[in-house]
Amino acid sequence: MSHTPHELSEEFPDLATEMTALRQSDSHFAKLADQYHTINRAIHRAETDVEPTSDDHMVEMRKDRLALKDEIYAYVKGHAASA
Repeated sequence: MSHTPHELSEEFPDLATEMTALRQSDSHFAKLADQYHTINRAIHRAETDVEPTSDDHMVEMRKDRLALKDEIYAYVKGHAASA
């Protein structure tokens, strides 16, 4: 299987431990991470022409991924601050 760029652990290497713990203990975070993983894989498949898509759809998927990434970062940092 090929390497998929933009995995959460690569995007936030300094938060990998916290994200692993949250994924196991926090259902809301697990849902966010799953959504990110799903959209990230879809983008990768489109970029590699495994599942080609329109430019407009690609832009929307990338915006969705960025919004999820921002939400995940804020969630993890907020959880770390309250711990």
